[in-house]
Amino acid sequence: MKNIVVVGAGKIGSTIAEMLSATGDYRVTLVDRSAAQLATAELPAGVATQELDIAAAGELEKILAGKFAVLSAAPFHLTTRIAEAAAATGVHYLDLTEDVVSTRRVKELARDELARDAKSAFIPQCGLAPGFISIVANDLASRFDTLESVRMRVGALPQYPSNALNYNLTWSTDGVINEYCEPCEAIVEGELIEVPPLEEREEFSLDGVTYEAFNTSGGLGTLAETLKGKVRTLNYRTIRYPGHAAIMKALLNDLGLRHRRDVLKDIFESALPATLQDVVIVFVTVSGRRNGRLLQETYANKIYSHRVGNIVRSAIQITTASGICAVLDMLADGSLPSRGFVRQEDIALDAFLANRFGRAYAQHEMVSRLAS
Repeated sequence: MKNIVVVGAGKIGSTIAEMLSATGDYRVTLVDRSAAQLATAELPAGVATQELDIAAAGELEKILAGKFAVLSAAPFHLTTRIAEAAAATGVHYLDLTEDVVSTRRVKELARDELARDAKSAFIPQCGLAPGFISIVANDLASRFDTLESVRMRVGALPQYPSNALNYNLTWSTDGVINEYCEPCEAIVEGELIEVPPLEEREEFSLDGVTYEAFNTSGGLGTLAETLKGKVRTLNYRTIRYPGHAAIMKALLNDLGLRHRRDVLKDIFESALPATLQDVVIVFVTVSGRRNGRLLQETYANKIYSHRVGNIVRSAIQITTASGICAVLDMLADGSLPSRGFVRQEDIALDAFLANRFGRAYAQHEMVSRLAS
């Protein structure tokens, strides 16, 4: 049995702790600075909890000593602190962050640890987007001789929108605001550039429903760097219902709330209800040449909320927690490198979907669950 620390006792962190503990293969300690958060987390008896301010010097390192891995489900601004503690104690590190700056720091730590011949892995961005979306996109891209375009679209949406934003809180409020405000990476005409968030809006239909998609930060993960020089067009856009982007641009730009994120967060959390009735949409289209012919392949999947064990979990909880749990499993069984920086696109799609956690993404599994 491997000892694991999960940092962050919110919706995602508690789901990760429950899923890992249920296997009997992991002994999990869930850490959070809020005793109230730990007390309200829905956890099985086998999960230990620890109230801890990870910003306190040396405290997180004490908890990590002798552990197999630490999984960060904390807000993006704490990512670097947790990664540095992992490096100091020699434990494997996995996170869910979409923050580009944090991931760059994790990559630096991995490089420094390799230089010291340390034997731990650093695997950031193990969730949905970034995360699974890069695994899918890289798998599709590998089927072509040369690439033209890779277009990645992901959304976590309420099944029953009932407000002007057509949105409910299904994910970290800090994370949503961050991806709406920070610059976005893209490859345009073969050049890696930054593009503004909330721009380049498009509409498309899937299963008879119309959606919009627009630039947001972080969803590409490291794929832009991996495919630079190999593809003409690469971009990532977040999926929402039509009308969402226009309102967010008014709030962030016209009212200046991009410079007062704490105010916007308070408005969101006071006015937008959370929901467990959500749907995650994964939509990836790749075009390129194979045997001289210009071809296109598309992956489209919808994952709905459903019961996990004795608890109904939202689709975003299930997909995000399943992603990082699957990567941990693959690290534990030797399917992934045990040292250095590991990119999501280094993970084989077939192996991921065959994993007991990765099966949450398998399309045939979703069909059977919805039919039951």
